[in-house]
Amino acid sequence: MSKVIAVANQKGGVGKTTTAVNVTAALGAQKKRVLLVDLDPQGNATSGMGIVKKQTKRTSYHLLIGSAQPSETVIHTPFQNVDIIPGGMELAGAEIEMIDMEDRVYRLKKELAFLKGDYDFVIIDCPPSLGLLTLNAFTGADTLLVPIQCEYYALEGLSQLMATVRQVKHLYNSLIELEGVLLTMYDGRLNLTMQVVNEVKKFFPQKVYKTVIPRTVRISEAPSYGQPILYYDRNSKGAQAYDDLAKEIIKANKNFKEA
Repeated sequence: MSKVIAVANQKGGVGKTTTAVNVTAALGAQKKRVLLVDLDPQGNATSGMGIVKKQTKRTSYHLLIGSAQPSETVIHTPFQNVDIIPGGMELAGAEIEMIDMEDRVYRLKKELAFLKGDYDFVIIDCPPSLGLLTLNAFTGADTLLVPIQCEYYALEGLSQLMATVRQVKHLYNSLIELEGVLLTMYDGRLNLTMQVVNEVKKFFPQKVYKTVIPRTVRISEAPSYGQPILYYDRNSKGAQAYDDLAKEIIKANKNFKEA
């Protein structure tokens, strides 16, 4: 099994990168081999895994433009069963450089094909936009995981995201499906939170994870220490939540067979 999951939402501040980092670490702790691909020019997933961006010689940028072998871009992290292809500011110019490539939409898919056999899961952290980088992620992914924050504008922009997914499915990747919708920044004491939960479940019937990610200070602190929450504070509510999410994902994919 080698399942490729893109974590995406073009709306910022929803916990996209936090989810990509922490679900990767949690899957690794469940004895799954995981590769995290940082496609965001901000490179926050990279620093969240304790990698110093200035010290990375080859990144996902080099993977996409073909200036490095796929194996040369992979870095082993200090965390159990987790490797990463780091991101960086070079990605900001990648879309311009790729525009004249005939296979520009399939660059990531083609390069990941050389690595997928080494992993059980590949998690892609997408940039908060719907450009060529995200299109590469959607074309190369089997499924899409969408984090949604439990706040007033939770569903804002989701219709555009799902329209893009439908277009990708029609033009480039007929097999892509919705892996699941993850509710983040959850506070069960607030009426607004419960309203958002109900709205999201109407919008995505049968696709909302049972696990919700609580709004906690510990989750917010962990990236500044270059650690996933599971390693920063193993006993925190956030660590438990991402551990539960990893178990949900593993259970949902126990019969997955690569196409």
